[in-house]
Formats: sequence, C-alpha cells, structure tokens
Amino acid sequence: MSVHGNLLGPEPTRLPIDPAAAALENGEDPADVAAASPTSVIAWATLAENSLAEGASITAYAYARTGYHRGLDQLRRNGWKGFGPIPWSHEPNRGVLRALAALLRASEAIGETDEVERLRAFIAESDPTAPAALGLA
Repeated sequence: MSVHGNLLGPEPTRLPIDPAAAALENGEDPADVAAASPTSVIAWATLAENSLAEGASITAYAYARTGYHRGLDQLRRNGWKGFGPIPWSHEPNRGVLRALAALLRASEAIGETDEVERLRAFIAESDPTAPAALGLA
C-alpha cells in the first residue's frame, strides 16, 4: 500500500471461522450453541431466522439485534472501520450478513421502515451480491 492509502477503497473484511458454526452444522440446537458461544454471530442469526419462520417477529428482532451487535464487534476487531466490503463469498462473513438480513426482515414485520432502509443499504454496500444471496433482491 502506498503512503496515500488504497485509492480503490478499504480492503475487504474477512472474518475468521466461527468455531460454533460446526456445532450448528452438526444439528445442535441454536439456543444451546448461543448459550455456549454467546459471541457466535451465526448462532444468533440462526435463532432469528428460526423465529421469523415461526412468525415470532419480536423474538426474531431481539435475536437478530444481538447478532447484529456481535457482528459489528467482530468486524471492528478484524479491521473494519464502519464501511467497506464484507464479501458474501467469504463463508465466515455470512453470519453477519444473515444477522443483518434477519434484522431487516424482523424490522419490516414490526413496521420499523427507517431501519429496513438502513439495513437494505448496509447489506448492498457490504457486497452487491449479498441481497440476492439472502433473498432480499
């Protein structure tokens, strides 16, 4: 990188593998996974998605909001400065993007339109392919 920085913008943020993801893949209950690994964004995203599927929008909102904040913490710890690419193609980033999408859907369900638009922009700016991958396009 030159003295003047990267003229193309910040480097993409690539999160490390979430160790709790393996437990979810092995069929463990997402609530047990979140309790054992409360910093696991993918666990909170999964809880939110499951709650949305059950029609429990307030519960989904709470789970997704937790995932959102845990995700922001992880992004910042890994060099993200509040903007820049968060590629969907990098598997460990998907927990954060899924939490954002779940929060968008839960916000939509409770009529929080300003939050829906902010999240829609956040996801699209993170990775232009993410909205379609998340079923938001």
